[in-house]
Amino acid sequence: MKPKDSVTFNTAIFMEKQDNPKESLFPKDFFKQFKSKEEFRSFFDDLFKRGVEEMLQAELDEHLGYGKYAKEGQNSGNSRNGSYHKKVKTESVGDMVLSIPRDRNSEFSPQLIPKGSRMSDKLEEAIISMYSRGMTTSDISEQVKQVYGVDVSDATISNVTARITELVKEWQSRPLEPVYYVVWMDGIMLKIKHAGKYQSKCIYLVIGLKQDGLKEVLGMWTAESESASFWLSVLTDLKARGVEDILIACTDNLKGFTEAIQGVFPRTVTQLCIVHQIRNSMKYVVWKDRKQFCADLRDIYAAPTREAAEQGLFSFELKWSGKYKHAIQSWQTNWENLTRYFDYPLEIRRLIYTTNTIENLNRGIRKYTKTKVQFPDDASAEKAVYLAIRNIEAKWNMPIQNWGLVLHQFLTLFEERCRLA
Repeated sequence: MKPKDSVTFNTAIFMEKQDNPKESLFPKDFFKQFKSKEEFRSFFDDLFKRGVEEMLQAELDEHLGYGKYAKEGQNSGNSRNGSYHKKVKTESVGDMVLSIPRDRNSEFSPQLIPKGSRMSDKLEEAIISMYSRGMTTSDISEQVKQVYGVDVSDATISNVTARITELVKEWQSRPLEPVYYVVWMDGIMLKIKHAGKYQSKCIYLVIGLKQDGLKEVLGMWTAESESASFWLSVLTDLKARGVEDILIACTDNLKGFTEAIQGVFPRTVTQLCIVHQIRNSMKYVVWKDRKQFCADLRDIYAAPTREAAEQGLFSFELKWSGKYKHAIQSWQTNWENLTRYFDYPLEIRRLIYTTNTIENLNRGIRKYTKTKVQFPDDASAEKAVYLAIRNIEAKWNMPIQNWGLVLHQFLTLFEERCRLA
């Protein structure tokens, strides 16, 4: 077989290990003709190119219904009309100039190399996947060259990832379900350039628990800081997208948060995060007292009933009020919204007493965006967060633990409101 021979082929054949030397695809001493790895690669690149072109010709034969020079083509109404050159990026040999055949009626559209296609979909998906995992455009360019043998500029990668902006817009405006049994709400701070300076901005995030027991991220919203007034606009957006009711909302104890929720969803029960409350209490406690302080707090939040929790708080106040008055006042001030979980069975309590669900999401986002210390604008930050969410949500393919039992409890406690779902 010489390089000038015309062949069609399957590239996998050349990479396949031959178990029986007697059945080798190549004549004896075939590989001795190549004096270097470069010559060997050049031979197969040329072979690949001509193989692709032969397959394109075969596509045209099928389209026309007859082969080249066949009598059936006479007076058929359509015929071959030469070819044109097109530079394409391939997964195997990088940039390649191909001769694309065409017909006189301009009806032929090759499936192997679609019109208007400059890069394989798999390569674009690989670029987006790498971008979503926090790689910079220069890192992606280098990785693509090493793995695929294709030179891709930073600008090209930016163009590919720019498609994500449209996906973000569609995702952010998609219709939502009428009822969510639980929502977890929190924000994540990222460094984003604003007015020529990098500053911390808050990306607001909401996770909803659906009637099938699966979780989904309902959206993300960017603002300069976290505030109850902006959360009001987030909740208003959720309502505009079809949410009619939220049974229980789990939040941190941001001032005015509960009032913001009540302003849009007045029947929603608000449960403040116990873990956030503990962290806020610890700000007032010196290091040597923290271990015992936390142990005593457990008698409050881990109590079996609200009455037992109230007794625990009373004992806690007697012991610590002399040293840590402000820490105790914080529990007393937020007591009603801190203890809502006592109204529910243990399975629901575990779901709502902390915002760990959304904090786990935040940690996952930081894992994917940690290499991007700063973002040039809101759109680039939202692209990165959206791709991280997409990767994380792909793992949320099973209902929460004991969902059958939990669903029964929700239907019993909120029977009328669950009918909306």
